[in-house]
Amino acid sequence: MTQISRFTEEVVPVAQRVTGDGDESAAPDGGGGFADYAFVSLHCLRIYLDTSYRMTIDLLKEMPQITGEIGLDAADLPAPSTLCKALDRIEMSLCRVLLRQSAQLHDPSKHAALDATFYDRDRASRHYCQRTNYRVQTLKVTKLVDTESQAVLDVHCSTTLEGSDADLCEQIARRNAGDLRTLAADKGYDKNALRERLREIEIRPLIKHCVRAPYDHAHNARIDEDLYAQRSMTETVNSAVKRSLGYAVRARDWYREFREITLMCVVYNIKRSVTQ
Repeated sequence: MTQISRFTEEVVPVAQRVTGDGDESAAPDGGGGFADYAFVSLHCLRIYLDTSYRMTIDLLKEMPQITGEIGLDAADLPAPSTLCKALDRIEMSLCRVLLRQSAQLHDPSKHAALDATFYDRDRASRHYCQRTNYRVQTLKVTKLVDTESQAVLDVHCSTTLEGSDADLCEQIARRNAGDLRTLAADKGYDKNALRERLREIEIRPLIKHCVRAPYDHAHNARIDEDLYAQRSMTETVNSAVKRSLGYAVRARDWYREFREITLMCVVYNIKRSVTQ
């Protein structure tokens, strides 16, 4: 069995559980539309293959075993434009649940680290950029990574650099409160108010102080160095995702780009689970 077959076998049940329409026919039946889990599976396969919408459909037409795992025949596959527009049906809230479900495949520990990276927006023509006021060229993506399994637990996307990294860290931590015991981050997240709020939700902060006074050395000395050293796993995961799935997003609208990046993390989690 090939890796893409094993990947498809993993992604389809996850998509069916999250969308809740696993009992429906994947292909249009009696004038209906495609099932949501079919679109989710196809988008994950597109990201896995790192190809365009048109090339994804062309490749899947030559892979009857793969399309059969989704419940589709080659003749049932949607047009590339239909698959592209279907990304609007996959709400960001659904993508977050998909991400959480894919992370559970790794049985994550309660120790996590957080860091940011940047993704490029795929090149667009000058005419398109002028017509749509398409100016932002990079997206800031902050990922919460389980330091033991290297699974992506949560993700936050932004088209701007505005706002405090510490406030963003608190927002992500609160979404995952109850699942974490420790949270490691670099000195860019140094803020006493953040540490206090993390302790309030019973998460031990592993964030080193910027040394501005002698007592900051004492604060840093009390941090568990073994756990803090695992913070580098976020950089490892960021590099692995970009090398295997691409460093740019193909979508044009910001909300589609956010969904594409989240699905990229879902694909990474499932792909890592399959290879292990």
